[in-house]
Amino acid sequence: MDRRVDGPVTAQSSKDSAQGKPALARLLRPASIAIAGASPDPATMGGTILGNCDRFGFTGPLHLISPTRDEIGGRACVKSVDDLPSGVDAVVLSIPRPAILPAVEACARRDVGGIVVFASGFAEAGEEGRATQEAIAATCREAGMALLGPNCLGFVNFAGGSALTFEPVHPRPLEDRRSVAVIAQSGAIASSMRAAMLGRGISVSLSVATGNEAVIGASDLIEYLVAEGSADAIALYAEQIKDPQAFLGAARQARQAGVPIIMLHPGRSQRGQEAAQSHTGSMVGDYGVMQTAVENEAVAMVPTMDELFDAVALLHRFPAPQPGALAMVTNSGAIRGMGFDAAEDAGVPVAEISEATRARLAGLLPEGMEIDNPLDVGTAGFVSGDIFRDTSEAMLDDPAVGAVLLPMAGGGPAQQRAKADAVIPVALASAKPVAMAITGDQSPLDPDFLAAMQDSETPLFRSPERAIRAFGAAERYARSLRDADDRSPAATGLSGWQEPGVKPEYQGKAFLRELGIATPQGDLAGSLEKALTIAAKIGFPLVLKAQAAALSHKSDIGGVILGIADEGQLRDGWKKLMSNLGSASIDGVLVEQMSGPGLEMIVGARHHPEWGPTVLVGLGGVLTEALDATLLLPADISHARAVDRIRQLRGAKLLEEFRGRPARDVGAVADAVVKIGAAMRAGLGVEEIDVNPLMVGADGEGAVALDALIVTVAAPPRNDEQDT
Repeated sequence: MDRRVDGPVTAQSSKDSAQGKPALARLLRPASIAIAGASPDPATMGGTILGNCDRFGFTGPLHLISPTRDEIGGRACVKSVDDLPSGVDAVVLSIPRPAILPAVEACARRDVGGIVVFASGFAEAGEEGRATQEAIAATCREAGMALLGPNCLGFVNFAGGSALTFEPVHPRPLEDRRSVAVIAQSGAIASSMRAAMLGRGISVSLSVATGNEAVIGASDLIEYLVAEGSADAIALYAEQIKDPQAFLGAARQARQAGVPIIMLHPGRSQRGQEAAQSHTGSMVGDYGVMQTAVENEAVAMVPTMDELFDAVALLHRFPAPQPGALAMVTNSGAIRGMGFDAAEDAGVPVAEISEATRARLAGLLPEGMEIDNPLDVGTAGFVSGDIFRDTSEAMLDDPAVGAVLLPMAGGGPAQQRAKADAVIPVALASAKPVAMAITGDQSPLDPDFLAAMQDSETPLFRSPERAIRAFGAAERYARSLRDADDRSPAATGLSGWQEPGVKPEYQGKAFLRELGIATPQGDLAGSLEKALTIAAKIGFPLVLKAQAAALSHKSDIGGVILGIADEGQLRDGWKKLMSNLGSASIDGVLVEQMSGPGLEMIVGARHHPEWGPTVLVGLGGVLTEALDATLLLPADISHARAVDRIRQLRGAKLLEEFRGRPARDVGAVADAVVKIGAAMRAGLGVEEIDVNPLMVGADGEGAVALDALIVTVAAPPRNDEQDT
């Protein structure tokens, strides 16, 4: 679908003064261009940019800046930026790094709309370069100029008819089809992404390499693309997201506009984070927190370049998939078996098709064929391509099926064309994703078959495994879309603290009770007599815990006495506790009932300074480290979503009925997750909450917080309310 806005943008639309942002439209769709460092040599940067302008048929004013030439190819040159007429839309600074800052200052004097800076040696090169970059950025912001770079490749706007990059490129007709926009901090990756997508027959409307993102970053470009409407999907490579809250806002706009964002973000490993930082001068943050936050706004995260290309191929064609399991139709029993394995590896659910669907499929196939999903049509697929059409339509009509993949051996040219003729009409008519996979990267594809698949925008993959991973990304994206408006509200009416710091356990538990999270019966005692009174009220067995903000690890100094069974043991335990503490100052002793049996779990939360709050849930005790059994969840997660995610924990079988043990109260765990997330967003300055362990009873019996650690800051932190 072609949603592009044709033509350049005039200087009158240069600044978004209401928001104080530089308008990108003048830079990305310029009506006038200037090239500093212009050259007649096509092998130079300045010469390449000039050649790109000619190849793209740029007809507006084109100003060439050269201190040593009077003309280039019959075009007059001026000596410096100060010699430009006022109001040039886009200036490309293809000049050495030391000359950049003076040139930017000159651009500000000439009311330039936007600037592209290729030169490196700025923030990525050390403190001196960072200081220069900050001076350049400050000048641009004060003047309202858009700045792309520094340390960038520039951009190619196929929809707008301009290419301000030192990479030689040629215009590509967009035709009336869906388009993808490419955004990458790395120039090499931007170029590779653009080439790979064009090679797959995917139309690219805009390709931007953002470099160091001194002024313009991914968030600005996403907002621009959503408002302009030239992209049906956005492929994003981000080494670092500099303004997380702005990015989440932009991602929300894209989600609401129905524009999928498919993002590859390196940094899952420590070395990956270090490499990203050295490349663009990025300060890389917590990867898990970032992933949790962006996926909460329906950004489709992928781990590799191949999966980025594949997910884009699927989601740009089917941008609004519905949650549902995968059906597969193949012409090979071997591929059928591999399909099961690949789906399990990718976490893609395989649909349980209905009896009605089975009966319909049985009527389409020779008698004796196994009817199941994945479906092997056997030799019928070599007789006629119609069998793929008919069986795919039957699968798509099943309510349990959310998408259909046809992973197949391609066969000869005639067989390939027959498959295309059968599958393409099904894909065009379906709101559910439909795709084909031909096995063997190097197996030849008939040119007419390939052209038909690309012209119809029917996703085509070169292995079932890659296709299934793409469907996995689409399924996760579909769930994110479904859940996007299913969010819990922030907590209100809660008590806070006047003083910052670590709160003693008894205060933390009082806060949890205010949230509605159960804690053991008990109270704070300042004397043995008070402890005896509490014991008489709540009964035995008991636990004694010394209480002070400085005693977050009470057991290390003997500050916990367990298993007190009667009054005599209580007296002895109190005496022992006081002896262990010595001269330590305490607020008192928490006298509580001992917990009954259950499954230990952890629920906690922390406030990231940039991304805001996230909640952690996992199995407790030794299982936490042994199984790596924890998940990060968004702080505004709903109860239903929390239940679903908790059941996906590694080791989640322990939550089910297991070897005579009862199923655990997952709903109570989800309740704690939601309430703690709501508290983190209440504006109370809560920096961290740690409930460890949360003792989870049998289903219906609830969960009890046996310990609680809360840390606050002096004032409510920035970005602790993410609701809009």
